[in-house]
Amino acid sequence: MSAVLLALAAGAAIGLTLGALGGGGSVLTVPALIYLLGFTPVAATTAALVIVSVTSATALSAHARDGHVRWRTGLLFAAAGIGPAMLGGALASRLPATALTVGFAVVAGAAALRMTRRHVPADQAVAPVRPGRAAVAGAGLGAVTGVLGVGGGFLAVPALVSVLGMRMRTAVGTSLLVITVNSLAALVMRTSTASGLDWGLIGPFAGAAVLGAWDGRRLSAKLPARTLQRAFAVVLLAVAGFMLADAVL
Repeated sequence: MSAVLLALAAGAAIGLTLGALGGGGSVLTVPALIYLLGFTPVAATTAALVIVSVTSATALSAHARDGHVRWRTGLLFAAAGIGPAMLGGALASRLPATALTVGFAVVAGAAALRMTRRHVPADQAVAPVRPGRAAVAGAGLGAVTGVLGVGGGFLAVPALVSVLGMRMRTAVGTSLLVITVNSLAALVMRTSTASGLDWGLIGPFAGAAVLGAWDGRRLSAKLPARTLQRAFAVVLLAVAGFMLADAVL
């Protein structure tokens, strides 16, 4: 299979997951770029930010039309992560490739385990907003986005539910706003690593991800979110294990 076809297939699968779950799919972008398309870890994390930014912004517009985005709260949450995202983006280019791979595998594994835990129902009210905790959660999410090139939706959705008191459907839509802002902030500090990227592969990857995100949103209305979440967690855990073994063995 040609590299372009691989990029299209991977982008479609990742976009489908992002649209269905409001996050998580982007965490597979980096391993897809490394192991399917031959990107280095540094180039893959930079390219992933481009793909995640475009895909998340597109999915955000769909959720916004449905009234599932809390703009003010999401922007405040994202603002706490802009600085850490930019610092993380600058730091990533100075880290060894092995360190990036191991760090990514650990975060991906943690995300998979988190997805297997108890799900908060969409109609269940949760804790009131605590500004201090919201700032810490936003800053941590920004740092992860900047260093590892992931959107962080698998962290953003639980944080928006448990820290900011959002209901699940609103948290999914608002997480896409946070992901878009953090990804763009991290990209600002990665301009030096963008010049050598293979845009002939990134373009088809991003385009397929955008189309997949639209289908994913429709899929989420037909299948139980918990079923999708568990299936994705199994795939993500396997990818994390493979990446960790590849880095240390």
